[in-house]
Amino acid sequence: MKLVLSLLMFSTFLLAQTQQLIIDAKNFEANDKKGISVFTGNVKIQMGKDKLNAQKVEMFFVNRKGSTNKVPSKYIATGKVDFEIVTDTKHYVGNGDKIIYSPLKQEYTVMGNGFLQEKNDDRKIYGDKIYVNQLSGEAKVNGSDKKPVRFIINVERGSEK
Repeated sequence: MKLVLSLLMFSTFLLAQTQQLIIDAKNFEANDKKGISVFTGNVKIQMGKDKLNAQKVEMFFVNRKGSTNKVPSKYIATGKVDFEIVTDTKHYVGNGDKIIYSPLKQEYTVMGNGFLQEKNDDRKIYGDKIYVNQLSGEAKVNGSDKKPVRFIINVERGSEK
């Protein structure tokens, strides 16, 4: 499960407060009363070297405790979602039909045809639903009878003498 946790270092994506968040989309709608912003049509999000592409991204906001400032509580990306995350030591890519990220809980869920790859070590995981909570360290990967969970890890073997 540590592989899954390390593969999902989304916290560098959309949370860093010192970097610029750039969002490009064909359409944008917001409803301040409901606390939601919706980007549709070839949505491209970039923060530093991290990237997310989808057809639709919904951002939900809540008031920060003791303040009138709004903070993101959930992101939902749908429609051919793919992402790339680059840290100081790792490079990750992945995709799925739907990705849900809850920054306040540090929960990540990749749903439908989920795929994650750590490019440095070429580790891969496939699953119908991939869930990770960075705070608790809990990770779950679900498959189905027709599409079981699949881990692909390169293992070096010593020579047998």
